[in-house]
Amino acid sequence: MKDIRILLTGNPNVGKTTLFNSICGVHQHTGNYPGVTVEIKEGKRQINEYSLIVSDLPGTYSLSAFTPDEQVARDALLTSHPDAVVQIIDATNVERNLFLTTQLMEIGIPMVIALNMCDLADEQGITIDAECLEKNLKIPVVRILARKGEGIDTLIDTIIRVTKEKSSVQSKEIEYPHSVTSHINEIGSFLISHSSSLGSLSPQYAAIRLMEGDEHLEKMFHDKGLAIPFIDKADPAERDGIAEDILLARYRTAEEITTCSVKCTMGRVMPADLIDQVLTHRIFGIPIFLSCMWFAFQLTFSASNPFLVGIEYVFGYFTELMNNIDMDPFIRSFLSDGVIGGVGSVLVFVPSIFVMFLLLSILEDTGYLARAAFVMDRLMHSVGLHGRSFIPFLIGFGCNVPAIMATRTLQSKADRIITIITIPFMSCAARLPVYVLFAGVFFGAAAGNVIFFLYVLGIAVAILSALIFRRLVFKDEPSPFIMELPPYRRPSGFAAAVHMWFKGREYLKRAGLVIFGGVIVVWALATLPVGVEYGSAESLAGIIGQAFQPIFAPLGFNWQLVVGLIFGFIAKEVVVGSLGTLYGGEEMLESSLAADPTLSPVIALAYMVFVLLYLPCVAALGVIRQEMGNWKWTGIAIGWGILVAYVFAFIILHVGSFVIGA
Repeated sequence: MKDIRILLTGNPNVGKTTLFNSICGVHQHTGNYPGVTVEIKEGKRQINEYSLIVSDLPGTYSLSAFTPDEQVARDALLTSHPDAVVQIIDATNVERNLFLTTQLMEIGIPMVIALNMCDLADEQGITIDAECLEKNLKIPVVRILARKGEGIDTLIDTIIRVTKEKSSVQSKEIEYPHSVTSHINEIGSFLISHSSSLGSLSPQYAAIRLMEGDEHLEKMFHDKGLAIPFIDKADPAERDGIAEDILLARYRTAEEITTCSVKCTMGRVMPADLIDQVLTHRIFGIPIFLSCMWFAFQLTFSASNPFLVGIEYVFGYFTELMNNIDMDPFIRSFLSDGVIGGVGSVLVFVPSIFVMFLLLSILEDTGYLARAAFVMDRLMHSVGLHGRSFIPFLIGFGCNVPAIMATRTLQSKADRIITIITIPFMSCAARLPVYVLFAGVFFGAAAGNVIFFLYVLGIAVAILSALIFRRLVFKDEPSPFIMELPPYRRPSGFAAAVHMWFKGREYLKRAGLVIFGGVIVVWALATLPVGVEYGSAESLAGIIGQAFQPIFAPLGFNWQLVVGLIFGFIAKEVVVGSLGTLYGGEEMLESSLAADPTLSPVIALAYMVFVLLYLPCVAALGVIRQEMGNWKWTGIAIGWGILVAYVFAFIILHVGSFVIGA
């Protein structure tokens, strides 16, 4: 079996991940590129005697390495020794995509162009001569429709063929001005004589990157004691001029190739343009976005409810089975109350989380989430948040940890700090079981509306916090936000299902490790000391809860709820697991909460608000410390979250009690 290592690269929103899913299916995993916190997906596929090892690089417009995404893409291309590079090009915007092509060609790795979304190009009156494009680039061009899986087999065959012929690969050369070419040749000749310092770089490519002003590469050579011709003696203004000449040559090459291979019928009004006029409208855009999210949460609750009932039945059956087996009471309590009751209390909400991930994936595939970021930019900029911060916010709805990592794409330190502090107010998937439990018990048919309110409240608190920090601490203006709207696409059921599975699988891993450990600790505290009634006020759990309960008395929380908050610091799912353990198991949790005289709908809402806003999980706090670089801002983030949670829960409880009393 021969391994073929393939790198998928391209601009953002060209269908890279969809193609990756089509090639690899479920045979993939996710990790971070060494030294940075940018996500990389890798998968495999067996084709006859070949094993394709495919890496999905972050979307990037260039290899200038100004952002972590560009850095990862560049480093992977230069250091991972791929057998081939597949660049996915959006057929509706060939010229813009070809700018990256001009940079990739000079690296010297065998390439294949995957021309994606040709159906959208046809709808827009764009005709592409793929043969002409291939002839001019001297690179194989394959038409594909990634979301439908069309052209994938041809693409794979082409990749295998190109890797076999790599010795004869010779793509188009960029025609630079003579003055630029002479300097490139001079530097290239010098680097050939010092080839041991180049690593995997070709002298020609290294010379061009140095001429473009690659500070990282320049520092690498200087650290090795090399005095590079022209670079060390050139006037900065002259070097800037040469870098601009290289840039213009790339754009000119992209334009010339596009002119001869792409024809466009002008004057057509596209349906997408009409839709954008409504969805991105400055007045209607935000209400439409909120309506879409409201519908998503309603559907999450209603669609997952039948599965929830089924899982409840299964865990109830196993609990009853344990209770009817003759065994040591301590072991029975461990299995019934600890394992089945605690973990079952969390796993019962897995369907809700899977449905939510599926709906968010569909919204992303259609191209709407990018438009939501565009719509929210004006509002976010007005309160001191960078428009790009909305992307980490959206990621935060899944998990705060990768959302906090995603702030590295923000260039301003102030923008990063403000965004990191406010991201934990985004309601991650781990909080959803708490909402589903309490909203289902205390609000019945209105549960979906309550959950929607909590998500909106999280966004509102994040915006309010950003406004406060921008006005009082960071008084500079956020940097401008520039983004490109992807084309509308019909979502792929397969791609959405794969995305749902991998995100949901991460939740299941947490349920099997962190959450299981947490609920076992709570079970032990609820059981000890030996001889006390399980989960009573006399148990260790009861003693701990009662010790802290006076702090939360103004919020109406009993000691059981307090224990849930304490252990929710490990992971928010443990809140439900703890309550399931203390209230006697998963099959009794809902009825026990409903029957508890110390609880009410208002207290339940205040509790959900507190869970929404207080401390993020321990993993998120670790990442906050890593990204902040010091304990000062980490402590501020912790203190601010607790203060905001307490204030809002207090307001909810007392205003709600007053309204009900009135």
